[in-house]
Amino acid sequence: MSEPLIEAPSPNPAAPPIDDVIAQDAEGLSRQLQALRERFFPPEAQKTLRRFSSGEAARLIGVSDSYLRQISLAGEGPEPDVSAGGRRQYSLQQINALREMLAGQGGAKALSYFPRRREGEHLQVLAVANFKGGSGKTTTTAHLAQYFALHGYRVLAVDLDPQASLSTLFGVQPEFDLKANDTLYGAIRYDEDRRPMQAIIRKTYFAGLDLVPGNLELHEFEHTTPKILAAQTPDETPFFARIAAAIAEVEAEYDIVVIDCPPQLGFLTLGALCAATGLIVTVHPQMLDVASMSQFLFMTSDLLSVVREAGGDLSFDFLRYLITRHEPNDGPQAQITAFLRTQFGERVLTAAMLKSTAIADAGLTKQTVYEVGRENFSRQTYERVLESLDAVNGEIEGLVKKAWGRAGDKGGDK
Repeated sequence: MSEPLIEAPSPNPAAPPIDDVIAQDAEGLSRQLQALRERFFPPEAQKTLRRFSSGEAARLIGVSDSYLRQISLAGEGPEPDVSAGGRRQYSLQQINALREMLAGQGGAKALSYFPRRREGEHLQVLAVANFKGGSGKTTTTAHLAQYFALHGYRVLAVDLDPQASLSTLFGVQPEFDLKANDTLYGAIRYDEDRRPMQAIIRKTYFAGLDLVPGNLELHEFEHTTPKILAAQTPDETPFFARIAAAIAEVEAEYDIVVIDCPPQLGFLTLGALCAATGLIVTVHPQMLDVASMSQFLFMTSDLLSVVREAGGDLSFDFLRYLITRHEPNDGPQAQITAFLRTQFGERVLTAAMLKSTAIADAGLTKQTVYEVGRENFSRQTYERVLESLDAVNGEIEGLVKKAWGRAGDKGGDK
């Protein structure tokens, strides 16, 4: 019998098990991420928000820079920091104090300075969803939450994604900073360890913006819910109503809740959709992504029909598709964008989220474009991406105000 041409490799008895290799990689990566965070945000590894120029502050409030200067010279309102060159800079807390002062003076524009939810206006819960990775879902959620906070709203950001990218952007490192029951799972779990929603919410460095962080613990809801359904426990709040019930506990504290949904259509996503008053579906304008979105919509429709028949509340004020990572000069993208607008009409947001190196570069230091400031980029790059972000978020703000019945108040720049 002839010898085999290739000798089969013998097993290496010294090779560690693959689970040990993965565990070592995870521990090493985690240590490096912690070191990077401590380098970027010393000495206590806590993020802070930059100060805003007087021009930026004036634009956010809705007044002229010269008027803001008059207020400062008259000694009214908070005292800004003044650089050696005489440039005035305001923290977001000071900008909100100025809003409150101007609103307190009355007049025709008083209510526009502080656009918070008024009596009779219901809490807006905006779910950002897509079950395909890379659609810009978390980037959209972070910038949307920060936009509302910058414009004077009280905002709660909820990270429902076990990968916790949104939490990381807001300075929370899940494996170091969170303990058991520190995610939304702690407020929606089915046993006696359930916690009040208020105990889970964290203040952030961003004035007016609070966070419910996420981590891998959120997977527990996907595992325990089928067991509860099989047990048919009559006294339990159904799974699809538990997120809405948790948010209702703190409803009076906020104007806007923005939820970063997981990239799959599970029990958490269904719960978020049942809690939502508005749904934003992110779409990357490429054919494979559009085909994936078609399956997402079919599955969502089928599952929500079951939830509705079981008593779920699906009262959306609006549903919108948002084109993300858009490259206007890309021919195939332009064709797909036109196809989507023809197919869905006004349900596609007029503004699109541009693909920009500014967003990627900001992400290297766990920041957003709203945080880093124009000095970090060329003027053209910064203004282009900022205009895109403000256009998208301003359009969504307009939908919120329309849902509140504010006639003629479409959001964006005042």
